[in-house]
Amino acid sequence: YRVAGILIRNGKVLLQKPLDDDGYAFPGGHVEFGETNEQTLIREFREEISADIQVDRLRWVAEMFFPRSGKSFHQICLYYDVSLLDDTQVPADRFMVTDIRGNQSFQLEFSWLTVSEIEKAKVYPGNAGELLRDLLKDPNSGVRHLVYWESDR
Repeated sequence: YRVAGILIRNGKVLLQKPLDDDGYAFPGGHVEFGETNEQTLIREFREEISADIQVDRLRWVAEMFFPRSGKSFHQICLYYDVSLLDDTQVPADRFMVTDIRGNQSFQLEFSWLTVSEIEKAKVYPGNAGELLRDLLKDPNSGVRHLVYWESDR
């Protein structure tokens, strides 16, 4: 169970990518027991990029099926519009952070990409460019449900 933030600034969307993966994802993380979706997003943005955010509308509900390390996973991810409370907290260009999960630390690259760049890149879910283009065209659209199957990572 994961939540992710859709952060758009100057026509670009903030995405994250582990250095050992060629695909981008929306920033966020797994919900801890007893934590709300909003609390999780606020915590994850503070922990990973030292940014304070406001959590806005729920945009997408995704059921994602993917393999990783020889195992099959089924993940539910809820995507929310988020906004920065202070634009100066997040660099306007690509930047790196160190994330820690359990006993492991790893590097995450954060990049601002246009919708056109997203449509050409490997982004999870695979139809992120289309979803973002629709969202930018109609910001008042309702919640979308999607099912995403990934064959190999």
